[in-house]
Amino acid sequence: MAQNLIPRTGKPERLELYKDRKVQVFLGKFLNGEISELKPTFDPRLGYRYLEVETVLGGALSVEEFLNRLHEAGILERWLYDKIIYCPKCGSQNVSTRYCCPYCKSFNIQKGSLIEHVKCGYMDVEENFQKEGKLVCPKCHEELKKPDVDYQKAGIWCTCLECGKNFDIPVPRHFCRGCRSEFTFEDVEIKDVYAYKLNEDVRGEITAGWIFVAPIKEFLVENGFEVEAPAFIKGKSGANHMFDIAAYKEGKNEKVTVMDVAISTENAVMEQPVIALFAKMYDVSPEQAFLVAIPKLGENAKKMAELYNIKVIEAKDAKEVTKALKEKLAKK
Repeated sequence: MAQNLIPRTGKPERLELYKDRKVQVFLGKFLNGEISELKPTFDPRLGYRYLEVETVLGGALSVEEFLNRLHEAGILERWLYDKIIYCPKCGSQNVSTRYCCPYCKSFNIQKGSLIEHVKCGYMDVEENFQKEGKLVCPKCHEELKKPDVDYQKAGIWCTCLECGKNFDIPVPRHFCRGCRSEFTFEDVEIKDVYAYKLNEDVRGEITAGWIFVAPIKEFLVENGFEVEAPAFIKGKSGANHMFDIAAYKEGKNEKVTVMDVAISTENAVMEQPVIALFAKMYDVSPEQAFLVAIPKLGENAKKMAELYNIKVIEAKDAKEVTKALKEKLAKK
Protein backbone atom coordinates (compact mmCIF):
# COMPACT_ATOMS: atom_id res chain seq x y z
CA MET A 1 0.00 0.00 0.00
CA ALA A 2 1.30 3.45 -0.91
CA GLN A 3 2.42 5.64 1.96
CA ASN A 4 0.32 8.82 1.68
CA LEU A 5 2.36 10.83 4.14
CA ILE A 6 2.37 14.63 4.36
CA PRO A 7 5.27 15.77 2.16
CA ARG A 8 8.19 17.42 3.91
CA THR A 9 8.32 20.10 1.23
CA GLY A 10 5.58 21.99 -0.58
CA LYS A 11 4.54 23.27 -3.99
CA PRO A 12 7.39 25.82 -4.40
CA GLU A 13 9.95 23.04 -3.95
CA ARG A 14 8.05 20.82 -6.39
CA LEU A 15 7.99 23.56 -8.99
CA GLU A 16 11.74 23.92 -8.64
CA LEU A 17 12.10 20.18 -9.22
CA TYR A 18 9.89 20.38 -12.31
CA LYS A 19 12.43 22.73 -13.89
CA ASP A 20 15.09 20.00 -13.72
CA ARG A 21 15.38 18.39 -17.15
CA LYS A 22 16.06 14.95 -15.67
CA VAL A 23 12.97 15.20 -13.48
CA GLN A 24 10.95 16.18 -16.55
CA VAL A 25 12.18 13.21 -18.57
CA PHE A 26 11.55 10.79 -15.71
CA LEU A 27 8.06 12.05 -14.82
CA GLY A 28 7.20 12.14 -18.51
CA LYS A 29 7.42 8.34 -18.45
CA PHE A 30 4.52 8.31 -15.96
CA LEU A 31 2.49 10.85 -17.92
CA ASN A 32 2.79 8.98 -21.23
CA GLY A 33 2.02 5.62 -19.63
CA GLU A 34 5.48 4.12 -20.09
CA ILE A 35 5.65 3.59 -16.31
CA SER A 36 2.63 2.98 -14.09
CA GLU A 37 4.55 1.61 -11.11
CA LEU A 38 8.31 1.83 -10.64
CA LYS A 39 9.57 -1.42 -9.13
CA PRO A 40 13.22 -2.35 -8.58
CA THR A 41 14.89 -5.29 -10.26
CA PHE A 42 17.48 -7.42 -8.50
CA ASP A 43 20.99 -7.69 -9.88
CA PRO A 44 22.98 -10.51 -8.19
CA ARG A 45 26.13 -8.38 -8.28
CA LEU A 46 24.78 -4.88 -7.56
CA GLY A 47 21.59 -5.61 -5.64
CA TYR A 48 18.29 -3.81 -6.23
CA ARG A 49 18.32 -1.30 -9.08
CA TYR A 50 15.85 1.11 -10.68
CA LEU A 51 16.89 0.76 -14.30
CA GLU A 52 14.45 3.37 -15.65
CA VAL A 53 15.92 5.98 -13.32
CA GLU A 54 19.50 4.98 -14.09
CA THR A 55 18.77 5.53 -17.78
CA VAL A 56 17.63 9.08 -17.06
CA LEU A 57 20.42 9.93 -14.64
CA GLY A 58 23.16 8.19 -16.58
CA GLY A 59 24.26 5.98 -13.68
CA ALA A 60 23.28 4.28 -10.44
CA LEU A 61 25.07 6.42 -7.87
CA SER A 62 22.40 9.08 -7.16
CA VAL A 63 19.24 7.06 -7.86
CA GLU A 64 18.19 6.69 -4.21
CA GLU A 65 18.72 10.40 -3.51
CA PHE A 66 16.78 11.32 -6.68
CA LEU A 67 13.77 9.18 -5.72
CA ASN A 68 13.86 10.39 -2.10
CA ARG A 69 13.68 14.03 -3.24
CA LEU A 70 10.64 13.32 -5.41
CA HIS A 71 8.96 11.39 -2.60
CA GLU A 72 9.64 14.04 0.04
CA ALA A 73 8.24 16.71 -2.29
CA GLY A 74 5.00 14.72 -2.59
CA ILE A 75 5.50 13.94 -6.29
CA LEU A 76 5.92 10.18 -5.83
CA GLU A 77 4.11 7.84 -3.49
CA ARG A 78 5.99 4.80 -2.27
CA TRP A 79 5.35 1.53 -0.47
CA LEU A 80 7.57 -1.17 1.00
CA TYR A 81 8.62 -3.62 -1.70
CA ASP A 82 11.28 -5.63 0.13
CA LYS A 83 13.84 -5.51 2.92
CA ILE A 84 17.37 -6.16 1.79
CA ILE A 85 20.26 -7.51 3.83
CA TYR A 86 23.57 -5.69 3.47
CA CYS A 87 26.97 -7.03 4.44
CA PRO A 88 28.16 -4.99 7.47
CA LYS A 89 31.75 -5.27 6.25
CA CYS A 90 31.64 -4.30 2.55
CA GLY A 91 28.01 -3.12 2.03
CA SER A 92 27.23 -5.69 -0.66
CA GLN A 93 23.64 -6.84 -1.17
CA ASN A 94 24.88 -10.14 -2.60
CA VAL A 95 24.24 -12.05 0.62
CA SER A 96 23.08 -15.63 1.07
CA THR A 97 21.54 -17.29 4.11
CA ARG A 98 23.10 -20.49 5.40
CA TYR A 99 21.43 -22.90 7.81
CA CYS A 100 24.12 -24.15 10.17
CA CYS A 101 24.72 -26.80 12.78
CA PRO A 102 24.09 -25.31 16.26
CA TYR A 103 27.04 -27.31 17.62
CA CYS A 104 29.94 -26.81 15.19
CA LYS A 105 28.45 -23.95 13.06
CA SER A 106 29.04 -25.85 9.80
CA PHE A 107 26.53 -25.27 6.98
CA ASN A 108 27.20 -28.78 5.66
CA ILE A 109 23.97 -30.20 7.01
CA GLN A 110 21.41 -32.61 5.63
CA LYS A 111 17.71 -31.94 6.07
CA GLY A 112 15.29 -34.79 6.46
CA SER A 113 11.80 -35.58 7.71
CA LEU A 114 10.76 -37.57 10.74
CA ILE A 115 8.15 -40.25 9.98
CA GLU A 116 5.93 -42.03 12.47
CA HIS A 117 4.33 -45.39 11.66
CA VAL A 118 0.81 -44.91 13.01
CA LYS A 119 0.13 -48.61 13.68
CA CYS A 120 3.21 -49.50 15.74
CA GLY A 121 4.30 -46.01 16.77
CA TYR A 122 7.87 -46.34 15.47
CA MET A 123 9.48 -43.02 14.56
CA ASP A 124 12.67 -42.39 12.57
CA VAL A 125 14.07 -40.27 9.75
CA GLU A 126 12.48 -40.88 6.35
CA GLU A 127 15.63 -42.31 4.74
CA ASN A 128 15.58 -45.21 7.23
CA PHE A 129 12.07 -46.11 6.00
CA GLN A 130 13.23 -46.22 2.37
CA LYS A 131 13.54 -49.73 0.92
CA GLU A 132 13.61 -50.48 -2.80
CA GLY A 133 11.64 -47.33 -3.62
CA LYS A 134 9.00 -48.00 -0.99
CA LEU A 135 8.39 -46.90 2.59
CA VAL A 136 8.77 -49.87 4.93
CA CYS A 137 8.71 -49.68 8.73
CA PRO A 138 12.14 -50.81 10.05
CA LYS A 139 10.51 -52.15 13.25
CA CYS A 140 7.52 -54.19 12.05
CA HIS A 141 8.47 -54.37 8.33
CA GLU A 142 4.99 -53.33 7.22
CA GLU A 143 4.78 -51.28 4.01
CA LEU A 144 3.44 -47.75 4.48
CA LYS A 145 1.23 -46.76 1.58
CA LYS A 146 -1.20 -44.01 2.57
CA PRO A 147 0.01 -40.70 4.11
CA ASP A 148 -1.91 -39.67 7.26
CA VAL A 149 -3.38 -43.20 7.39
CA ASP A 150 -0.38 -45.57 7.55
CA TYR A 151 2.14 -42.89 8.49
CA GLN A 152 2.48 -39.22 9.24
CA LYS A 153 5.19 -36.59 9.09
CA ALA A 154 6.35 -35.83 12.61
CA GLY A 155 8.65 -32.90 11.89
CA ILE A 156 12.05 -31.98 10.51
CA TRP A 157 15.30 -33.64 11.49
CA CYS A 158 18.74 -32.42 10.50
CA THR A 159 22.11 -34.12 10.54
CA CYS A 160 25.44 -32.31 10.50
CA LEU A 161 27.73 -34.00 8.01
CA GLU A 162 30.76 -32.47 9.73
CA CYS A 163 30.33 -33.35 13.41
CA GLY A 164 27.62 -36.02 12.99
CA LYS A 165 25.18 -34.54 15.52
CA ASN A 166 21.42 -34.39 14.99
CA PHE A 167 19.08 -31.49 15.69
CA ASP A 168 15.70 -30.18 14.64
CA ILE A 169 16.32 -26.42 14.28
CA PRO A 170 19.42 -25.12 12.45
CA VAL A 171 21.02 -21.76 13.22
CA PRO A 172 20.80 -19.18 10.38
CA ARG A 173 23.99 -17.34 9.42
CA HIS A 174 24.67 -15.01 6.51
CA PHE A 175 27.46 -15.22 3.96
CA CYS A 176 28.63 -12.30 1.81
CA ARG A 177 29.51 -13.46 -1.68
CA GLY A 178 31.43 -10.21 -2.19
CA CYS A 179 33.99 -10.20 0.62
CA ARG A 180 33.25 -13.79 1.78
CA SER A 181 32.66 -12.75 5.37
CA GLU A 182 30.13 -14.47 7.65
CA PHE A 183 27.84 -12.69 10.09
CA THR A 184 24.72 -13.24 12.18
CA PHE A 185 21.46 -11.34 12.67
CA GLU A 186 23.07 -9.29 15.43
CA ASP A 187 25.52 -7.75 12.94
CA VAL A 188 23.31 -7.54 9.86
CA GLU A 189 22.41 -4.27 8.08
CA ILE A 190 18.79 -4.22 6.88
CA LYS A 191 17.43 -1.51 4.60
CA ASP A 192 13.98 -0.87 3.14
CA VAL A 193 13.46 -1.13 -0.61
CA TYR A 194 10.52 0.76 -2.10
CA ALA A 195 8.33 0.72 -5.17
CA TYR A 196 6.97 4.03 -6.44
CA LYS A 197 4.09 5.51 -8.38
CA LEU A 198 3.03 9.01 -9.35
CA ASN A 199 0.96 10.90 -6.79
CA GLU A 200 -2.25 11.51 -8.76
CA ASP A 201 -2.92 14.66 -6.72
CA VAL A 202 -0.03 16.42 -8.47
CA ARG A 203 -0.54 15.07 -12.01
CA GLY A 204 -2.26 18.26 -13.17
CA GLU A 205 0.39 20.34 -11.44
CA ILE A 206 3.13 18.43 -13.28
CA THR A 207 1.39 18.85 -16.62
CA ALA A 208 1.07 22.57 -16.06
CA GLY A 209 4.61 22.68 -14.73
CA TRP A 210 6.34 22.17 -18.06
CA ILE A 211 3.92 21.07 -20.78
CA PHE A 212 2.19 24.46 -20.58
CA VAL A 213 4.42 26.75 -18.54
CA ALA A 214 7.63 25.96 -20.44
CA PRO A 215 6.35 26.95 -23.91
CA ILE A 216 4.68 30.09 -22.51
CA LYS A 217 7.95 31.10 -20.87
CA GLU A 218 9.84 30.44 -24.12
CA PHE A 219 7.34 32.53 -26.11
CA LEU A 220 7.58 35.46 -23.70
CA VAL A 221 11.38 35.40 -23.69
CA GLU A 222 11.39 35.42 -27.50
CA ASN A 223 9.18 38.50 -27.37
CA GLY A 224 11.55 40.46 -25.16
CA PHE A 225 10.23 39.70 -21.69
CA GLU A 226 12.31 38.82 -18.67
CA VAL A 227 10.52 35.78 -17.23
CA GLU A 228 10.44 33.94 -13.93
CA ALA A 229 8.62 30.63 -13.60
CA PRO A 230 7.63 30.04 -10.90
CA ALA A 231 7.78 33.57 -9.56
CA PHE A 232 7.56 34.92 -6.02
CA ILE A 233 6.47 38.55 -5.70
CA LYS A 234 6.17 40.53 -2.46
CA GLY A 235 2.88 42.34 -2.12
CA LYS A 236 1.93 45.56 -0.32
CA SER A 237 1.17 43.53 2.79
CA GLY A 238 4.72 42.18 2.88
CA ALA A 239 3.58 38.64 2.01
CA ASN A 240 5.22 36.71 -0.83
CA HIS A 241 2.85 35.41 -3.51
CA MET A 242 3.64 32.65 -5.97
CA PHE A 243 2.60 32.85 -9.62
CA ASP A 244 3.24 30.24 -12.28
CA ILE A 245 4.78 32.96 -14.49
CA ALA A 246 5.84 36.58 -14.02
CA ALA A 247 6.99 38.58 -17.07
CA TYR A 248 8.77 41.94 -17.04
CA LYS A 249 9.16 43.97 -20.22
CA GLU A 250 11.79 46.47 -19.08
CA GLY A 251 13.34 44.77 -16.06
CA LYS A 252 11.99 44.15 -12.57
CA ASN A 253 11.54 47.84 -11.79
CA GLU A 254 8.74 48.02 -14.34
CA LYS A 255 5.18 46.71 -14.09
CA VAL A 256 4.77 42.97 -14.13
CA THR A 257 2.44 40.64 -16.04
CA VAL A 258 1.45 37.63 -13.99
CA MET A 259 -0.05 34.31 -15.08
CA ASP A 260 -1.42 31.21 -13.45
CA VAL A 261 -2.22 27.94 -15.21
CA ALA A 262 -5.30 25.97 -14.12
CA ILE A 263 -6.04 22.51 -15.49
CA SER A 264 -9.32 20.67 -15.08
CA THR A 265 -9.72 16.92 -15.44
CA GLU A 266 -13.46 17.58 -15.87
CA ASN A 267 -15.06 19.73 -18.58
CA ALA A 268 -14.05 23.15 -17.27
CA VAL A 269 -12.01 25.01 -14.66
CA MET A 270 -14.21 26.28 -11.85
CA GLU A 271 -14.11 29.50 -9.79
CA GLN A 272 -11.37 28.67 -7.25
CA PRO A 273 -8.32 29.49 -9.45
CA VAL A 274 -9.95 32.83 -10.36
CA ILE A 275 -10.50 33.69 -6.70
CA ALA A 276 -6.94 32.66 -5.81
CA LEU A 277 -5.42 34.76 -8.61
CA PHE A 278 -7.51 37.80 -7.68
CA ALA A 279 -6.42 37.58 -4.03
CA LYS A 280 -2.78 37.70 -5.13
CA MET A 281 -3.46 40.49 -7.65
CA TYR A 282 -5.06 42.61 -4.96
CA ASP A 283 -1.85 42.60 -2.95
CA VAL A 284 0.66 42.71 -5.83
CA SER A 285 -1.12 45.11 -8.24
CA PRO A 286 0.33 43.75 -11.52
CA GLU A 287 -0.03 45.60 -14.81
CA GLN A 288 -2.12 42.72 -16.12
CA ALA A 289 -3.04 39.20 -15.06
CA PHE A 290 -3.78 36.12 -17.13
CA LEU A 291 -5.45 32.87 -16.19
CA VAL A 292 -4.69 30.04 -18.60
CA ALA A 293 -7.60 27.59 -18.32
CA ILE A 294 -7.15 24.09 -19.72
CA PRO A 295 -9.36 23.13 -21.55
CA LYS A 296 -11.76 26.02 -20.77
CA LEU A 297 -13.21 28.17 -17.98
CA GLY A 298 -16.67 27.58 -16.56
CA GLU A 299 -19.35 30.22 -17.19
CA ASN A 300 -19.54 31.47 -13.61
CA ALA A 301 -15.74 31.58 -13.45
CA LYS A 302 -15.68 33.64 -16.69
CA LYS A 303 -18.04 36.22 -15.22
CA MET A 304 -15.93 36.40 -12.10
CA ALA A 305 -12.70 36.80 -14.13
CA GLU A 306 -14.26 39.66 -16.11
CA LEU A 307 -15.34 41.35 -12.90
CA TYR A 308 -11.81 41.03 -11.47
CA ASN A 309 -10.15 42.23 -14.69
CA ILE A 310 -8.40 38.91 -15.26
CA LYS A 311 -7.64 38.08 -18.89
CA VAL A 312 -8.60 34.51 -19.72
CA ILE A 313 -6.90 32.18 -22.20
CA GLU A 314 -8.72 28.94 -22.94
CA ALA A 315 -6.81 26.22 -24.77
CA LYS A 316 -6.50 22.50 -25.22
CA ASP A 317 -2.74 22.45 -25.79
CA ALA A 318 0.38 24.60 -25.50
CA LYS A 319 0.22 25.71 -29.14
CA GLU A 320 -3.24 27.20 -28.64
CA VAL A 321 -2.02 28.95 -25.47
CA THR A 322 0.86 30.76 -27.19
CA LYS A 323 -1.35 31.69 -30.17
CA ALA A 324 -4.00 33.25 -27.89
CA LEU A 325 -1.36 34.96 -25.77
CA LYS A 326 0.19 36.52 -28.86
CA GLU A 327 -3.19 37.98 -29.87
CA LYS A 328 -3.90 39.38 -26.39
CA LEU A 329 -0.47 40.97 -26.04
CA ALA A 330 -0.91 42.56 -29.47
CA LYS A 331 -4.16 44.20 -28.32
CA LYS A 332 -2.51 45.75 -25.29
